Amino acid sequence: MNGRRSSGRPQAPKVVTERWSEAGWEEVADRLAAEEPLQLLIDGQPLSIVMRTPGRDVELALGLLWAERVITDRTQVHHVRLSAEAGESELDDAPFRVDADLMESNQVDVNLESATGRRLDRSFLSSSACGVCGATTVESLALDFEQLPSGPYVDATVLGLLPERLRAKQRLFDQTGGLHAAGLFDARGNLDTLREDVGRHNAVDKVVGRALLDGRLPLAAHILVVSGRGGYEIVQKAVAAGIPIVAAVGAPSSLAVATAVRFGLTLVGFLRDRRFNVYSAPERLRRLTCSRP
Repeated sequence: MNGRRSSGRPQAPKVVTERWSEAGWEEVADRLAAEEPLQLLIDGQPLSIVMRTPGRDVELALGLLWAERVITDRTQVHHVRLSAEAGESELDDAPFRVDADLMESNQVDVNLESATGRRLDRSFLSSSACGVCGATTVESLALDFEQLPSGPYVDATVLGLLPERLRAKQRLFDQTGGLHAAGLFDARGNLDTLREDVGRHNAVDKVVGRALLDGRLPLAAHILVVSGRGGYEIVQKAVAAGIPIVAAVGAPSSLAVATAVRFGLTLVGFLRDRRFNVYSAPERLRRLTCSRP
């Protein structure tokens, strides 16, 4: 992977806006969360169009393909081609060849070995608001993934601190106010990996894709914290990555809870102000003793 260069594409493009306050109108500069389509190809054939924040596109592609069981091991990836302007220097140590030679912008082409997981014979569209899930029911998801093992055990007070630690590292959110984040933490509350994107599910795919590149899946000793709600697609991707604890700042959905119960995943919602609700598998969280009035 020689001759790689930084694309210089802004992650938070500037715009000029008109702002109203009691003092009247004023012209001010603002930054927006970047959102562009990424075309994902498999062996040169179009598979998906994903609306995402540019950057870490290979991580996003690999995380999505892992969640969809198109790949089940990183050795199944023969090489990856991406747009010449992408300039993803963090892939210099990738375990497969990466060529930045595609002439079309916003493309990633994943070339697979012959023996891979579930091959998709259809294309699908993913927006920044809703992830794509090939396994649309808990029963079909169970065909690909097993029950999560027990552990790790996390102090409830540590869990309460994680949104603050996630927010403190959200560089692009500080600029735009319009990006979601997914953070991977260890059981002691140390931040391992953080990714930001206009779609929280994209941010999760990027986190999982990085772990796949590093040969660290499954992530059986980690906690996934996401900004916003804890929807089904977040839980599905966590199950696929072997992550046993998912904590969301917002509310979970009914299908997310049902899926978490089915796979023994600890699902936490409304994680804010150092408080939270536990919807499944609470045994992984240490309970502090307290006296009740």
